[in-house]
Amino acid sequence: MTSSPLRTAVIAGHPLTFDVHGSAENPTVVLLSGWCQDHRLFDPLLPHLADTHHVIRIDWRGHGEDRSPVADFGYREQADDVIAVLDELGIGTFLPVSTSHGGWANVEIADRLGTARVPRSLVIDWIMTPAAPEFLAGLEASQDPEHWTEARQSLFDVWLAGSSHEIVRHHLEKEMAAFDYEMWARSCRVIADAYGRWDSPLQRMQAMSEHRPMRHLFSQPSAPEYVQAQADFQAAHSWFSYRQVRGETHFPTLDSPGVVAEEIRSCTSSSAV
Repeated sequence: MTSSPLRTAVIAGHPLTFDVHGSAENPTVVLLSGWCQDHRLFDPLLPHLADTHHVIRIDWRGHGEDRSPVADFGYREQADDVIAVLDELGIGTFLPVSTSHGGWANVEIADRLGTARVPRSLVIDWIMTPAAPEFLAGLEASQDPEHWTEARQSLFDVWLAGSSHEIVRHHLEKEMAAFDYEMWARSCRVIADAYGRWDSPLQRMQAMSEHRPMRHLFSQPSAPEYVQAQADFQAAHSWFSYRQVRGETHFPTLDSPGVVAEEIRSCTSSSAV
């Protein structure tokens, strides 16, 4: 395995942290976290991939080593940044793999670049259906400067789902909790606005100019109606598929990295990325 330390690319005036692992002769996988997370979300996954894939982890603006305040941005700007970094690195065809609401940027990237460069995509634990009222209420509460930490803890409790998984707890309590009110409030507003515009990620995928295989890997929610909604969508759209992971938490890359790596290998071997 070959790798590089964290690097910084300045894109549109913003320093973006990224790293590269594995040989460029192997299929390229670009790992994209959700909001208020960074490249460390994929630490347990790297050992499963770096010998067989060219793995690039890119932190969103304001999420990397430099946490200085940044001007407002959303998933379109996130897509701008990722494409610019990949262009600077000379990356051609690749598989984007995103977690949670990093999926909005994932689909934006794929839609802009087309199937020739992004022949398929993998999204992880992203709420595929229209946002439930209680979820939207949590997003709104997380934008309240007086009560945002309590609202954030409520989200943490849902994502942890009663698990005592040490790596996941560290990720929540030390890594995600290190982001300030400004970024949390921004993330919740951007996510709410995305559901307001597109209704659901499934509808956003359907609106893409070119369809390619899109796969959803998830643990939460596990409700039968949520799984059925994806089964119904898959039946009507042959390019969409899903797999339910029996993981403990909202973070398959942390609690089920072997399963995530298996899905990535399947995607890259099928699409010859």
